[in-house]
Amino acid sequence: MPDPQESRRAQRKPVNIAAEVIDAISGRSMGQLGNLSASGMLLIGHEAPRSEAIYQLHLPLPGLGVPPPTIEVGVQEQWHEEAATPGQVWAGYRIIAIGEEATAQLQRWLDTHG
Repeated sequence: MPDPQESRRAQRKPVNIAAEVIDAISGRSMGQLGNLSASGMLLIGHEAPRSEAIYQLHLPLPGLGVPPPTIEVGVQEQWHEEAATPGQVWAGYRIIAIGEEATAQLQRWLDTHG
């Protein structure tokens, strides 16, 4: 599991509902959302992302409705490592681009999942 002492800008909140994150450019799954904050996220995927790569993602916000709203964010890979489960990779991302409306939706999700 990733190092809990890693420096972070904001406390991450666990995601307890399956939420698949999609690459907005390729349409491919980047993985399942593990945790989320105002400044970053952990994804659990099946393949390692490119180191320090920038991605544009469709990020669902589970628990805010059915179907859950999806926001679009730009992220940069910060680290990744193999998980204890074979075939899974943990990857940490920093949010580097997010619109005002998406920021408000993300903050609403963070406020209701605290």
